[in-house]
Amino acid sequence: MTTKEIKILPIGKEGSGPDEYGYYGSFGGAYIPEMLFPNVEELKTRYLEIMAEPAFQNEFRTLLRDYVGRPTPLFFAERLSKQFNTRIYLKREDLCHTGAHKINNTVGQILLALRLGKKRIIAETGAGQHGVATATVCALKGIECVVYMGEKDIERQAPNVARMKMLGATVVPALSGSRTLKDATNEAIRAWINNPTDTHYIIGSVVGPHPYPDMVARFQSVISEEVRWQLLEQTGSELPSHMIACVGGGSNAAGAFYHFIHEQAVKLVAVEAAGHGINTGMSAATTQLGRSGILHGSKSLVMQTEDGQVTEPHSISAGLDYPGIGPLHAHLYESGRGTFLSVTDDDALRSAFEVSRLEGIIPALETAHAFSALKQLSLRTDNTVVVCLSGRGDKDLATYMKAMGV
Repeated sequence: MTTKEIKILPIGKEGSGPDEYGYYGSFGGAYIPEMLFPNVEELKTRYLEIMAEPAFQNEFRTLLRDYVGRPTPLFFAERLSKQFNTRIYLKREDLCHTGAHKINNTVGQILLALRLGKKRIIAETGAGQHGVATATVCALKGIECVVYMGEKDIERQAPNVARMKMLGATVVPALSGSRTLKDATNEAIRAWINNPTDTHYIIGSVVGPHPYPDMVARFQSVISEEVRWQLLEQTGSELPSHMIACVGGGSNAAGAFYHFIHEQAVKLVAVEAAGHGINTGMSAATTQLGRSGILHGSKSLVMQTEDGQVTEPHSISAGLDYPGIGPLHAHLYESGRGTFLSVTDDDALRSAFEVSRLEGIIPALETAHAFSALKQLSLRTDNTVVVCLSGRGDKDLATYMKAMGV
């Protein structure tokens, strides 16, 4: 296959999505209040049709190129490669406009919302990158934006809160529960129930009721689409031996894995947050601690008590501080297609400083978990490893400064 042919692979390659009911194996579906049924049904019946329209694809691709800055580079990390005695490439999503992969999805969803006649956008955010990306595209298109964010996350991600407000968004604190991403999502869903006709909810991860997990994965699949032709140009082969990405809900991992799911030669490595340790009661390692349950509109693996109450997660990284996982990832875990590892707060911090000093790239705390997982893999000299560098570390400088004693 030529480079040119790979470049025009359609976003949303057939065979990587759910069945007609939104299930990946036994996970997925749409468990929603009756008041949201018209909205979700409209999305379900129209999203593929709208996304396939040439005018939509042209506008989406043009914005990805001229506004987001795609394609993002695939960078050979020479010093990191020497340390692990293998070949490591970094997919530089941190170089996207707004500093993370989140903008790929918000560009797609704002175009979809406008074609559905929506006049107002709401969103949830944890680390703040999705909130910033949503506020950015709303400013671009001149549409009202309200972002729900946990009070705890507002405190630890203050720069991103300021960015959202500067872009014209209203930031609403979630004051219940752990005051983190889970609670922000709860508040956003409540707001959507109260404004079902004129409002579109831009979910930032591959979670929520069908069709959101599939829709978000399709918009993010541009990541693995580009990796294929970039690897071919640089190595002569379009397939890596390992594709590694961090997972909270899992949007960057879904995008990084998408065009490799049916390539059995590619090992898909998803990295969760172990927090203080898997068995400490202060963790967010859903595949290790969770069981089947319903959370935020879909059936997936959920951290919960014996009587089904959601357990409060913990991670030093606001973007991984979530008690569930997207249904696609739950299926990859259950089927054995994906390898799921977990990394503690301390190990993620160590890897963040290590990568910064080896490659001159300060990664987001989320991505630092993915880098730390390299230590858990048995890598050979002839392996080709791609790490999805999902975001840059500007937003986490306060945490890094604290670790340095500054």
